[in-house]
This record gives sequence, structure tokens and C-alpha cells, in this order.
Amino acid sequence: MWIKICGNTNLEDAKLAAELGADAVGFIFAASKRKMTAAQVGAIARELPENVERIGVFDSHDAEEIAFLAKEAGLNAVQLHGGFDEALLQQLPAKLAGSGIRLIQTLHWAVGDSAQDAVAMVVDIEQRMERVTALGTDRVLIDSKVGASPSGGTGITFDWAAARTLFNSAPAGLRIIAAGGLKPDNVAAAIAELAPFGVDVSSGVEASVGRKDRARVAQFIENARAAASPDTGVR
Repeated sequence: MWIKICGNTNLEDAKLAAELGADAVGFIFAASKRKMTAAQVGAIARELPENVERIGVFDSHDAEEIAFLAKEAGLNAVQLHGGFDEALLQQLPAKLAGSGIRLIQTLHWAVGDSAQDAVAMVVDIEQRMERVTALGTDRVLIDSKVGASPSGGTGITFDWAAARTLFNSAPAGLRIIAAGGLKPDNVAAAIAELAPFGVDVSSGVEASVGRKDRARVAQFIENARAAASPDTGVR
């Protein structure tokens, strides 16, 4: 089970996540109370173990800007969080060539829609997953969104039961990460329902905005690992 602790704003929290066994730490470059600069993230990234993935979350649609900031910050992955933009997915690989920086495409599940709309949403996201795969990106993150905003990061769960088919029918080679409202006391249920490649948490392990709670981070990672143990049948 791949685990990402996102929304880090300081070295102490990023090192804590690494120490407790997270596979990745995330930094927000999109509009947020947790927004960071490339210089701030770069100073943190240099102090992290090499085996911990450093991921920047962007809502920009400017490939040149994203590539520049990602390299300046010492990232090794970029998470596109501003809505599905096929042109951006086509442009970024060339801008990132030789850097080793990989892409994660966020696809959003609109919260509060009717069951009929949920069916249409599954079809729409499945089609986008096919395009993401065809364009060479091998990871997708499913997050909640509310209203007309193209971005997620709401801290609200989506309908796991309705979304289960997305996770079960992903194109070959595509790894799906579950996000949106996850926290220590529900991550095991999400994993049991969705059997994702990985899970992503931010506000669910905070003591206050931008500050992590050690006990909550530890419990989240422990619960996710336990839920994905060989005995559960979840990878």
C-alpha cells in the first residue's frame, strides 16, 4: 500500500511522515492555506530520505511554469489537480524530459450528485482514465470536489460504493490512489471498499491547518498498512 502524507508546510512534519513510514510527502503549489513556494519546498526536500517521494500539487495549466517550479523545488513527481487538461498532459513530458519527474493526474468525483449522475460520472472518469493511460501517465488520484470548482482538496469523502467499479476496472498498468476525507478511523474502510494502489491524506492527520499531529499520522499509516496486509487480500 502506497501512502502519501500531503499538505506539508515544514521540515518537521515532512521528516515525521518519512520516519513513520510514508512512501511520499506532498506539498501544495495550488491555491490553499498550505501553499508553499519552490524555495521553501526545496529546502525541505533536500533533508528528506531519497526513498521518500516528493510530490508537488499544482492547479496551474501552464506546463512551463509547472516544470520550472518542480525542478526548482527538487520534486520527483507532479500531481495535476486543476481538472483534466489533455493538452497539459501532452506538453508536460517534454518540459520534464531528463528530470525523472513523474506525473499523477487527479480526477474528481463530484460530491452530492444523484445515483443516476454517479453512474454517468463513473463513465466519464473511466473515459478520462483511458486517455491518461494512452498519454503515458501511470497514476491517477481520485478526489472529491464540491460545486463548480475544478479542484478538490475538500476533506470530504466521495461515494466509495459507487466508485468501486472505477478501481476494479482500471486500464492495465494504471494505479489508482484514493483521496478525499480520509483519516485514521476510516482509511481501513476505504481500502476494504476500493482496494486502491494507494491512499492520500492531508487535513485528516492535522493538529491545525498546516501542522501535522504525530499520533494521527502514525495511526493513519498503521491502519492503512494493516488494511492492506496479505491477510486482507488487498494489495
